[in-house]
Amino acid sequence: MAKKQFKAESKRLLDMMINSIYTHQEIFLRELISNASDAIDKLAYLALTDQNVGMSREDFAIDLRADKKLGLLTVSDNGIGMSRDEMEQNLGTIARSGSLQFKQELDKDQTDVDIIGQFGVGFYAAFMVADTVTVLSKKYGETEAWMWQSSGADGYTVSPCEKTTVGTEVILKLKADSDDEKFSRFLEQYELQNLVKKYSDYIRYPIRMEMEKSRRKEVPEEEKDADKEPEWETYTELTTLNSMVPVWQKAKKDVSDEEYDGFYKDKFFDYEKPLAHIPVSVEGAVTYKALLYIPAKAPYDFYTKDYKKGLQLYSSGVMIMEHCEDLIPDHFRFVRGVVDTADLSLNISRELLQHNRQLSIISANLEKKIKQELLNMQKDRREDYEKFFAAFGRQLKYGVVADYGMHKDALQDLLLFWSAKEQKLVTLKEYVDAMPEAQKHIYFAAGESNARLAQLPQYQRLQEKGFDVLFMTEDVDEFVPRTLMNYAEKDFRNLATDDLDLSSEEEKKAAEAAAADWKDGLDFIKTSLDGKIVRAEVSADLGSHPVCLVPGGGMSFEMEKYFKRMNPDMPIPMEKVLQLNPEHPVVQKLRTLIAEDPEKAKQYAQVLYAQGLILADLPIEDAQAYTDLICGLL
Repeated sequence: MAKKQFKAESKRLLDMMINSIYTHQEIFLRELISNASDAIDKLAYLALTDQNVGMSREDFAIDLRADKKLGLLTVSDNGIGMSRDEMEQNLGTIARSGSLQFKQELDKDQTDVDIIGQFGVGFYAAFMVADTVTVLSKKYGETEAWMWQSSGADGYTVSPCEKTTVGTEVILKLKADSDDEKFSRFLEQYELQNLVKKYSDYIRYPIRMEMEKSRRKEVPEEEKDADKEPEWETYTELTTLNSMVPVWQKAKKDVSDEEYDGFYKDKFFDYEKPLAHIPVSVEGAVTYKALLYIPAKAPYDFYTKDYKKGLQLYSSGVMIMEHCEDLIPDHFRFVRGVVDTADLSLNISRELLQHNRQLSIISANLEKKIKQELLNMQKDRREDYEKFFAAFGRQLKYGVVADYGMHKDALQDLLLFWSAKEQKLVTLKEYVDAMPEAQKHIYFAAGESNARLAQLPQYQRLQEKGFDVLFMTEDVDEFVPRTLMNYAEKDFRNLATDDLDLSSEEEKKAAEAAAADWKDGLDFIKTSLDGKIVRAEVSADLGSHPVCLVPGGGMSFEMEKYFKRMNPDMPIPMEKVLQLNPEHPVVQKLRTLIAEDPEKAKQYAQVLYAQGLILADLPIEDAQAYTDLICGLL
């Protein structure tokens, strides 16, 4: 029996397939099972028009057999089988797919026939784990059976063999274990069971294997002894390893909330039920089904680089990718779930997707579904939404500021901020709807805690006006309003940096007069502080407080702290402006001292500057000197 050579530069191509195309050795089982499913599909399709097939859907199955003694793993099916010529074509020519050819030959109206294996290279993944691969096959309608055998790129043989039933058996002689690889694990029943569950759980035909189990030994009634320990025996039972019908393929009305929640817990290993599930079924230019979940809490590594985002991608019940990042935008990376479609173009290993229009369409549609579900939760189940926001709100804020604000319009209505007036979390819409008619802007303050923000001098003035302030206490918060710029035609005003626009025309004129009247005193204060501030100015926004320190540029002190934490070796020094309340007794005393006792006036200026640092939550440069100064004045 002469050995034949592979076609298509087989040695180099087969070596590439074994070593480069697949990233995990365990993929081989998924590929062989998928091929078996394809073969059954062909015979099942034929049975629709050929009564001689004599088989119904319930008769089809895929069987696994593991022989530890001989080191053999067999994957068999009762599908269409292969003739000798088809063995030559499909197994002798790498990258030729019988499945693809079958699909192309179908009448164009038969669009519902779903074939997984469209590339013909999955079979060769078997050589990652096997020294020798043997294929026994008998084609439906033929009397002869054939054996194809190969030990790799050196070629293959085809010869007649004995096989009584229609279908195909793929027999792998596994490689010997080494220090680096343990190929014998693929003969362990629980390893095979886990791989089927992971990759092929939703193949539409039962995947069966004889499983070794234990049970309590039956004892005749007359031999039973209450004091005797029960005896156990081992037995084998043909067990179906896959569930076959995925929950996402069922109609929503046929699945209970408990079933949806149970699937989530089992699939994604979460002991807590999700806050929401989103079944999706779309038919049209792109046909797919999806089942998405909003978790109740963030995984421990969610905000680290180790977290893997993405939905599980299935093609006709076969898992193609465990984390398909392209199906979900980064701002919704917390969503877990599955997408099942036959409309995506896969590369030859079925592990990677070719970027295409269909993928973009699915991703955009899922993004809309997720947003709508979150808005519904926000409206109808506020407590659940606030629980969600506590876990993932920071991710939504990152989404607003990422990519130069590209997604800000899509996300702004999902944000929550603490309302100082209402003492609860509110949306931007709720804030704007509650604004007094006289209020022109959305006011916010960013800092380490609500308690500290409530002590800001500017906040007191807004309280007096009856205006609300949004308190923001996360690092990313201050970047969010800068990115949004406005909401419902109301611009954002930062208490720490912006003109609050609170004064009437009369008050503005009075402030201008006060500034002119104070000019010499303000110059004196700036000189006294010896470069610590860029200027001193009077302000009508400080309420009952005497002083406030504000940044001299557009960046706030909180942003300065943030950038310093990000890069301690390259801090960005902020220019400081000292604002004074000209109506406050201490400030008026300072003005008197400037004329009567300039040395003491300098000390007052230094004390007020230090108070400004404290209110701004900035460190005092020399705490000892400040203490001595206070003691001296006392």
